[in-house]
Amino acid sequence: MLQIQGFVFNFASENTYILYNENKNAWLIDPGNMSEEETLAIGNFIREKELKIVNTLLTHAHIDHILGLQWASDTFKVPVLMHQDDKEVLDMFQISGMRFGMNLNHIEADIRYIKGNEELELDGEKFKIYHVPGHSPGSVVYHNEKQKFMISGDVLFEGSIGRTDLFKGNYDQLIEGIRTKLFILDPETKVFSGHGNPTTIGFEKEYNPFFK
Repeated sequence: MLQIQGFVFNFASENTYILYNENKNAWLIDPGNMSEEETLAIGNFIREKELKIVNTLLTHAHIDHILGLQWASDTFKVPVLMHQDDKEVLDMFQISGMRFGMNLNHIEADIRYIKGNEELELDGEKFKIYHVPGHSPGSVVYHNEKQKFMISGDVLFEGSIGRTDLFKGNYDQLIEGIRTKLFILDPETKVFSGHGNPTTIGFEKEYNPFFK
């Protein structure tokens, strides 16, 4: 049985997740830890649970979701999986930092690219990858059909959707992607978003104002 632990990090109240199983193997998803206290909190959790991080996964490469990526890469020395269409966004890390008054270094990590409709496995637990651009060009969702949950990044929120006024954002593309790739899934599927509270596909289909 997979377990999910969430952390709320940095100036954007970004949700970082650790997904782990009974074998203590784990994925680190969207490491947004920024301060020393935040890094200590997530590091202590990993140590206390005796987890082995086997991959770092990105839903997308906006700055608030990758502020801890260099730390993660240096600490765990595992591949970073992301969609290639967000490479340009990742490369803007330093420029994005300047906009927030931060002096950041270019990220050096073992980046490996994933595609929509591929599958990832964590000790036999399968995750379907959905490429749902619109918030960013390479936004992806990780879906576990067996346990009925997904990590949606900034694609879909409780009662909202990701911003589309950022670099290469596209409102129509995002709405269409959610309708055709996510809203066709089991209504009971739990959605762990990049910000805010968890929700479900069924609730969003019924009540999300962007789909009325």
